[in-house]
Amino acid sequence: MTRYMTVAVILQVAFLISVSQSAEFTVEKEDGGVAVKRDGKLVTRYHEKSGAKPILWPLIGPNGNEVTRSYPMMKDGKPDERKDHVHHRSFWFDHGDVNGVSFWHEQGGNGEILHRKYVKRAGGRQAVISTINDWIGPDGKKHCEDLRTLTFSKHDGQLVIDFDVTVKASAGKVTFGDTKEGSFGVRVAGTMKVDAEKGGKIINSEGQEDREAWGKPASWVDYHGPVEGNTVGVAILNHPSSFRYPTHWHVRTYGLFAANPFGLHDFYGKKADIDGSHTMEPDESFTLRYRVLVHNGDEKAAKIAEHFEHYAKETPE
Repeated sequence: MTRYMTVAVILQVAFLISVSQSAEFTVEKEDGGVAVKRDGKLVTRYHEKSGAKPILWPLIGPNGNEVTRSYPMMKDGKPDERKDHVHHRSFWFDHGDVNGVSFWHEQGGNGEILHRKYVKRAGGRQAVISTINDWIGPDGKKHCEDLRTLTFSKHDGQLVIDFDVTVKASAGKVTFGDTKEGSFGVRVAGTMKVDAEKGGKIINSEGQEDREAWGKPASWVDYHGPVEGNTVGVAILNHPSSFRYPTHWHVRTYGLFAANPFGLHDFYGKKADIDGSHTMEPDESFTLRYRVLVHNGDEKAAKIAEHFEHYAKETPE
């Protein structure tokens, strides 16, 4: 081999190494959705429709274990999973009162969020899934639409999912009503829930824990507990530019973990003189921004407060 050939081979190998280091994530089309993988290993699947909406499931944590509930996508679920609230599907976005129609529940007479198209599907050092979805009532009427973008990355060994969604009144005037049943939700693994009494814990940025965190405004909430012998957590951070920051949290000790900026009447009590509903005139919109961290350890070990400080300084594109 000549010196020039040797140099060419070295350069080619260096290029391939560079590509392999930067191209950590892939987004692969599958029937009914896409799979997000990192270095060939599954991170999650984006299902265009599960029940009445798009979801992520399964969501794989840092030790290779699932950190969200498998029921009802898995018919019988897993041990320690309650077979309740069939609409709590792993990782989702919807709302329980949109022009009087519930997109939160799945039983008869409720709405569906229908995947219309992908705007972007891309891998690399980050994975990006961006979609447009139509909110359709039980009578076939469209109430609004959303553009949601999920950006996957890794930071300090933690899986990071940025969830940014803009809801637009594209079909006329629309009101997101005041109800606790919403909106950006996760249902944690059965062993992680506080009620399992295996070490699960809820804590927010204000230091409120477990049941005391329900309905309270906070910059972030962390829900951690054991999964197959390891303490893992899911933290949701609310960006200061997000609509009605800091959001209120519909987070329950039985495993529901949701950010809801609309449910103020429920959160502050039925007698409270407050209305969390929001009305948009035609073509108006609002944007919600959340960062999800899937991590090892509790909120201190994962430095959730520090992560929020960095996140809060980021300027949305």
